[in-house]
Amino acid sequence: MRLIGWSISMSLAMSLGLCSAPSQLSPQPPPPTMQYQKQELSKAIVHILRIPNHPRYTVRLDVADGLQTVVDFAQGTSKSVAVINGGYFDPANQQTTSYIRRGGQILADPSQNSRLVDNPDLQAYLPKILNRSEFRQYQCGSEATCAITLFKQPVPPDCTLTYALGAGPQLLPQLTAQGEGFTDSVDGQVVRDAIGSRQPNARSAVGITKAGDVIWVMVEQSSTKLGLSLPELADFIQQQGAESALNLDGGSSSSLVYQDQVITGKSLRGEPLLRPVKSVLMVLDNAPK
Repeated sequence: MRLIGWSISMSLAMSLGLCSAPSQLSPQPPPPTMQYQKQELSKAIVHILRIPNHPRYTVRLDVADGLQTVVDFAQGTSKSVAVINGGYFDPANQQTTSYIRRGGQILADPSQNSRLVDNPDLQAYLPKILNRSEFRQYQCGSEATCAITLFKQPVPPDCTLTYALGAGPQLLPQLTAQGEGFTDSVDGQVVRDAIGSRQPNARSAVGITKAGDVIWVMVEQSSTKLGLSLPELADFIQQQGAESALNLDGGSSSSLVYQDQVITGKSLRGEPLLRPVKSVLMVLDNAPK
């Protein structure tokens, strides 16, 4: 009878996908959790959120018909635990200047923004503006993976595009501000710098590590700490372990919600400024309540 009982227990363990009898099982490690950190640098206060590459967390995008604050976006989704501002938009007409896609559908199309495409000062840069970099999520078989690439870059074979949030320029592996039409120079002299890339400012960015973790960085600005330039932001997010990184909309659009904390940009007088934005990235916690 003992032999029969042992055989039944082992058969049950194997049917459940276990590799040993129940008495020999070791406890499963807890799932990884997000890590939030605040660093005070000489030039800026920087907020870092590391999102593990684990099924517990889903990084997704959201886009508004008009404009909404990051708080509005967070309150509109029950499982949302963090939100950061996304791509570029024109506050004058509330229309996007960055592509936003979900699957095969374009949710926001900068080529339909007349204030962008009909602007005579931008005609020479439009091919670059309409092919800027984006943060993508793919579904490749059973695996979800993230990437940062240009808008016109094809989706990898055997993968489908879950969503794409346009912004730019890329910060890593190299800064692509001129290649994406943000900056331009003639005979070594800067003739265009649409986002003040070399000046300190509030900034937002998203990066991806070798392990597939996603890193958000939000650079806070104040009357005494003016923020970071794009090269400084690239160096900082690389120090956090990112191998690829994308600059998001910055300045007064920079804003972050983490749990019950709301971190905003600042006005020129150093007052908190929560500016409505067009799009966001958000983190959903899929752990059972």
